[in-house]
Formats: sequence, structure tokens, C-alpha cells
Amino acid sequence: MSTRQYSTTHGYMPLDKPPAGAMLSLGFQQVLTMFPATVLVAILTKFDVGATLLTSGLGTIIALLVSKGRIPLYYGSSFSYIAVVISAMNLFVPDCFNNPAVNYCGEGVRLVQVGILGTALVEIAIGLLIMRLGKAALDKILPPIITGSVAVVIGIALAGAALNNAASGGPVFNQNNPLPAEMAGIPWFIAFVTLAATVAFSVYLQNRGLLGMLPILLGAAVGYVVSIPFGLVNFDPVLKADWFAPPRVTLPAFEDPRAWSVMASIALIAIATIPESTAHLYQMSLYIDALAKQLGRAPMEIKKLIGLNLVADGAQDAIAGLLGGAAGTNYGENNSLMAITRNYSSWVLAVAGAIAIALAFIGKLAALIGTIPIAVTGGLAIYLFGVIGMQGVALIQSEKVNLFEPRNLAIGAIILVAGIGGSMAMPNGLFPFQIPLLFPNGIPAIVFAAMLGILFNLLFVVLPPRWFGVQERENLN
Repeated sequence: MSTRQYSTTHGYMPLDKPPAGAMLSLGFQQVLTMFPATVLVAILTKFDVGATLLTSGLGTIIALLVSKGRIPLYYGSSFSYIAVVISAMNLFVPDCFNNPAVNYCGEGVRLVQVGILGTALVEIAIGLLIMRLGKAALDKILPPIITGSVAVVIGIALAGAALNNAASGGPVFNQNNPLPAEMAGIPWFIAFVTLAATVAFSVYLQNRGLLGMLPILLGAAVGYVVSIPFGLVNFDPVLKADWFAPPRVTLPAFEDPRAWSVMASIALIAIATIPESTAHLYQMSLYIDALAKQLGRAPMEIKKLIGLNLVADGAQDAIAGLLGGAAGTNYGENNSLMAITRNYSSWVLAVAGAIAIALAFIGKLAALIGTIPIAVTGGLAIYLFGVIGMQGVALIQSEKVNLFEPRNLAIGAIILVAGIGGSMAMPNGLFPFQIPLLFPNGIPAIVFAAMLGILFNLLFVVLPPRWFGVQERENLN
């Protein structure tokens, strides 16, 4: 990355290096923006918060190095993988995962790490393929009707998990200390207070600077404070925790035969995150080139680096998979913050990564996060999981997918019913099609839905309807 400095106060391009004070303050803003969602994913999937912060920061720095600082994106935990990770945890470590008194499931994390490494391989392979053949080749295999429909399934399939959390009194109340019957409605009250506050902040604080970037953090704070008088918060773990505590770094469980099933399941979810990452790249390219024009400098056109961007995504997930952090993605929230501040400096993002790494070693911070009532996370999840589903709808809409065309209707319908219906109706969310080594217990509903969508799309690619004299219907939108 270039070390040349510029005197202009209008903003920073990706290779610009701001003064030290500006880098520190702008970097802290980036950490504050990514923190709520990144930590929430770790809480929901029972990953170690410290390890997730560590891999978020380190993975961001590695991704910046892969792109030589040309692609300024910050990486945090991805919500797209929550459903399949929860499915794996419920299948392989149910006693740990379903115990509200436990906030970390090491055995399950090690299994999921293998899957995250699989995601990294898929992203890198597709990135290299795009660099070689172009994005059009990818669009034929994974058109928006598939990626959008899978995103809808990922969000809606998590609805049950969100509602279960909303009804929970954990971590204070658990199997050894059950929630009294007269308090059964309290967690729901907390969840809906959290939900209402988060939605209000996300709607009414738009374009309000940094505050507008933090609706999850603010909503969680409201729910947390309201929970205290009801006895749902216990501060003893915070008082007992050490200030310095290394994150629980673990190695992938390559030796466990169950890990390959998890790898196949998780890796396939990359088909939903790749379009998201590409959209973020396009968005940043527009903002950066607009700033370049105002500064009288040449446009960077990072939108042409789609393949390299996916290789950087894979590098970040490789770090998460190797060290035990949640699977990641580049964050739209941080992109929005960069657009507001007109700071696109990769140096600032590297500083943010270093701050996140430092936070990973603060024991009392991890302990404080562990005191958040599960009902609060349930309220957040009701909103966030629904947003994932709606983003799938937005993708289909923004790409102007022709939903008057029978083949698109067929692909979308099959993915939705198999994914959502399978998650609700199939035992453990598994279709009873056993594949040795990969899916010995059956195929997870979300994965099966994605596979069906890809296969039907390939049928229409190999045997296009026009060969049979069929004309495509007009898209009225």
C-alpha cells in the first residue's frame, strides 16, 4: 500500500494514508460499526467472542493485503451461515448447544471450522474462475433467482430459532435454575422491547452520522437495561473475569468424519454471500470514483476486481476457519460509514483490524457480552433474520428477474418450498437422502434446496426453452 499523504480534507482514497490521529479515530468508528453484528453471530452460534473478534480483525488485514489495499472492505461475522451452523450444532452437539447456561460449544466449533475452510476454498475457486472467464460465466450457473431465493430461505428458516430465543430466560435461568411460571411472559416482553427499539433506531436514525450506523448496538442496550430489573442479568461473571484473557483459538476437526458433512453444507452457502459481496464491491466502486472525480484524480474502478474481491473473501474465511472464528463477509454497515465520512483508506481499515484484535484479549469484555439475556438476542434476531430474507427479495427485484417466466418461477418455488418447508417439517431439518461421508445423516434442507435450484437451472442452460420454440414471456416490471 502506498504511504503518500495528501493535504486535502475532502476524503481519503483507498491507498491514502491519513495522519495517525485520524487513522485511530476513524478506525475506532469502523470497529464500533461492525461490533454489534459480529458479536451477535458469535452469541447465536455459541462461538467464542474473542476468537471471532480476533479473526475479524486479522482476516480484514489479510484481505487488504491480498488486494494490495485496492479494495477497502471490513470483514465481520456473516448472518448467512447462521442457519446451517445452528443445524450442525443441533445435530452433532445438541446437549451443549441447547443448554442456555453454556455460551461456547468448542466441539461444535471445531466441526464448523472445517466447513468455513470449505467456504474459503469455494470463494477462492470462484474468484479465480471469474478472473479467468469473467462474471458472465458465474451468472449462468448462479443466476439471481437462485442466489436471491436461497437468501430468502436462509432468513426465514431461522424464524423458529429467533422465536425460541425470544422465549428464553437464559443465561440466568437454565435447566438447573428454571424460569418460574409466573415469569414466562417476561422474556417475550424483553424481546419485543428490544425489537421495537432496534427497528425505531434503524428507521429514525438514518443519516445521523455514526449513531445511524449502530441500531443493533443501541437496540441491544435498551433491551439489556430493561432486563436488569427483572433479574435476567447476572454481573458475577464480569466481576470474576480477568482483564486479560486470550481468545479460545481452536484447530479444525479434520480427524472427525462428521466434519466433511459440515464442510459440504456450509460451503454451499457461499452461493448466497458471493452476490452480496459483489454488490458491496460495486457500491464502493461508485463512491470511490465519485470522490476521485472531486479530488481531480483518476478513477480506480475497483468494480473490475470482482474475482480478486472473492479471493480476498476466501482469505478472510480461511483465517476464521483455521482459528475458530465465525464465518465472515464484508460489511455493508461499514461501507455506509465510509460513504458518509468519505474515508475509503485501507490504512484505516487495517488499524480497525488491529483494534479488533486487541479487543479479543479483554476478558471482561467477553464476560460482559456473555451476560446479555437470550431474550435480547431473540428480539434482535426476529428483525435481523427477517432482513436476510427480505434482502433476498431485494436482490431478485434489483436484478429485474422476470417472475412471469415459468423457468424462474419453477426454480424460485422449488428452492423456497424445499428450504423453508424442509427446515420446518423434516426431522432435524434433514432430507432423508444419505450420501456417505458428505451427508451420512441426510441433507440439510437449505443445502438440498440450493442443490435443487442449481440442478434445475442447469437443465434450462443445457436444454434452453428456445430450442423447443418457446419464447420468453415479457417482464412487465
